[in-house]
Amino acid sequence: MCLVVLTNIYKVNAMKQLMMIGFGAMASEVYAHLPHDLELKWIVVPERSVENVKQKVNSNIQVISDVNQCDGTPDYVIEVAGQAAVKEHAKKVLENGWTIGLISVGTLADSEIFTELQQTAEQNGAHLHLLAGAIAGIDGIAAAKEGGLEKVTYKGCKSPNSWRGSYAEQLIDLDQVQKATVFYRGTAREAALNFPANANVAATIALAGVGMDNTIVELTVDPETTQNKHIIVAEGRFGQMTIEMVGVPLASNPKTSTLAALSVIRACRNSVEAIQI
Repeated sequence: MCLVVLTNIYKVNAMKQLMMIGFGAMASEVYAHLPHDLELKWIVVPERSVENVKQKVNSNIQVISDVNQCDGTPDYVIEVAGQAAVKEHAKKVLENGWTIGLISVGTLADSEIFTELQQTAEQNGAHLHLLAGAIAGIDGIAAAKEGGLEKVTYKGCKSPNSWRGSYAEQLIDLDQVQKATVFYRGTAREAALNFPANANVAATIALAGVGMDNTIVELTVDPETTQNKHIIVAEGRFGQMTIEMVGVPLASNPKTSTLAALSVIRACRNSVEAIQI
C-alpha cells in the first residue's frame, strides 16, 4: 500500500505544467482539449482582461499580465494571442530559458524581431517552436529545402467575413464581390506584415522553405465559400509537390482555422510524450 501511494504521488508531481499566452477563441479551444497529463498552470493576458479570464478558468490557474509574474517554471509555453503578444512576451520567455511554441509566426516577418528572438534563445539555451498552424506539409517543405528547394508559391482563399477587419478592406470592396477574386499578390514578408491575423500560414511556409522574400503569396476572397482553402506548390531538385487543404474556420473566430487550434493541441501533446511525430 505504501508503495502504491508513493507511486501515485510521484505521478502527480511529475505532471508537466503549461503556460498559455492569450485566452481568446483559439486558446479556449486548446484549453478544452489539453492532454490529461499536462496541467495549465499560468495564463498571460492583458491587465484589463485578468479578472474576466479568472472567472472562466479553474481557481488553481494563475492568471497574470506579465510572464515574469510567473511563480514557477513552466515545462512548455504556447502563444495563442497574436503578434502584439509575441512582441511583448516571447523575449521574456526565452530569457528565462523556457521553450515557447508560436502560432503567430507572421511576427517573424519583422527581421529585427526574428534576429532578437533567435539570439535570445541561443544565449539562454531556450527554443522557439514554430507551429504549423492551419497548413499541412511543412515537414515536406523543410525536408526539400535540404536538397535544393527552388520555388514556393502559397495561395490562400477565404470568405469575405474571414477578411473583414484586415488590410483586404483597403484593396477590395468585400460587400460587392460576386465571384472568387484575387486581391493580393506579393511576398510572404509583405503578406505577413499586412495581414497579421490572416497570413501566419504564409510566414510558416516561408521560414520552412525559401525565405520570406522569395516565397510568393496570392490571396483570394470567395463569396461562395465558408471554408479556408490553402494551396502550396513547391519545386526544386527534389521534384515537385502540391499540397491542397480545405479547412473549417472556428465558429467563434472566422479568421482562425480549426486546424490551427488543433496544431497547438498537438504541440502540447508532443511536449509530454516520449515518442513525438
